[in-house]
Amino acid sequence: MSNGTERRPESSARAGGEAPRALSEQVAPVVEALPGLARVAASAAWHTGEWGVRSYVRSAKRLARAATDRDEAAHLAQEATEAAQVVSDLARAVSGGTPVGTALLRAAESLGAVRDPAGRPASPVVPGGFVDAEEPRAQSLRERGAELLERSRDVWSSEAGHPAYERMLGELAPDEARILLLLLEKGPQPSVDVRTGGPIGMVSSQLIAPGLTMIGARSGARYVEQVPAYLNNLHRLGLVWFSREPLRDPMEYQVLEAQPDVLAAMHSVKFAKVVRRSIHLTPFGEDFCRTVLVDEVTAEGTLVRMVLEPEPGAFVLSDLSSGPVLFATC
Repeated sequence: MSNGTERRPESSARAGGEAPRALSEQVAPVVEALPGLARVAASAAWHTGEWGVRSYVRSAKRLARAATDRDEAAHLAQEATEAAQVVSDLARAVSGGTPVGTALLRAAESLGAVRDPAGRPASPVVPGGFVDAEEPRAQSLRERGAELLERSRDVWSSEAGHPAYERMLGELAPDEARILLLLLEKGPQPSVDVRTGGPIGMVSSQLIAPGLTMIGARSGARYVEQVPAYLNNLHRLGLVWFSREPLRDPMEYQVLEAQPDVLAAMHSVKFAKVVRRSIHLTPFGEDFCRTVLVDEVTAEGTLVRMVLEPEPGAFVLSDLSSGPVLFATC
């Protein structure tokens, strides 16, 4: 019998109730992940804005290069694709239950591991959350050696002076510069060692006072007592060398052997002997002095030396004030 209302089949009612439940079960994980995704989006937006502000100039340069360079354009497209993949992986990790901090660290490591087409590591992620794409990369020793050999083949190179000269100037004391000029202008200087002599000294001679010189007084050094240390530093830098051979002129040693410190060392023992040595500039030291310590124009008596660089069709005219006018073609 019918009472005026139509009763639906039980199976249809059951199906109608399961559909909303299935939909809610599918949406529930997404709803639960929304706070985390919101935090990720906010953090990404913040760091993206910071990176954009700091790297605006560098990005403009790269975009300008990409407009004319096919490789640069391909490189930019590859970086954009990889960055989009990292963001997608980040969202999936957070929705899967990974803590936001851990997911961000993994994303930063992924961005830092991106490599350029040449196989060189990209710039690391620096504090602040952005990648400095223009950070200079330190050259390997082999790369520096190849660059050095390449420069050696450049016949038009105008490099003057050894590259170590600039560093060495910062490791010299003013008195040491005076000593170098003395050795350059006056030549090798005498030096003596005082040792024990006599019959015992012929069998076993002991050193009493080594390396006594007059270099401090002759060079006008301010701190004469520091001359031994000055000479050690100059020897360390390869500018001077200590010869065991005496100078050819024995007269060079007469004044030195009459100095108070030499006489005091000789009188400190019953028998003493003097061993004559000499101190010289090395070829490296001589070139250093002529490059950084003396002018290009030098005079020795009536002889004037000028270092002139040849230029096609150029003339040099100089007035020596107290002498004749020099006219030369270089």
